Amino acid sequence: MGTKQQITERITALLKDSKLSVTETRVKILELFMKSNGALEHSDIETQTGQSFDRVTVYRTLQTFLDKGIIHKIPTTDTSVRYAVCKSECTEHDHHDHHVHFKCESCGNTTCLDETNIPEISLPKGYAMHNVEVVVSGVCKTCK
Repeated sequence: MGTKQQITERITALLKDSKLSVTETRVKILELFMKSNGALEHSDIETQTGQSFDRVTVYRTLQTFLDKGIIHKIPTTDTSVRYAVCKSECTEHDHHDHHVHFKCESCGNTTCLDETNIPEISLPKGYAMHNVEVVVSGVCKTCK
């Protein structure tokens, strides 16, 4: 992961490459994602930053990161929305960070399994695929 300074430099470069202003809110939220081993919800960000960011600002920041290809949504089985950092070179309007997500039934953490491939899917004639979301549930290696 690196030192705090290295993480901050990486975040600053990522924001500038995405043509975004470097703000305290954006840096703190991205720092949480970089330090996280799994997906984060809006409420996680509010509790883990240790600062009181305006709720609307956090939502807008997450949407901006999503739009710019910095983070991606994690499919869930409930009404919550989780996000994780894109590990591949996603860009604005071109998310190609497709991989399996693992939801631990014990601790509730959701993890991106980048090294696990999604099998190729062949649809019948006349169907057009736009997105594939795979969530595997079970017990993670920490809880096992």
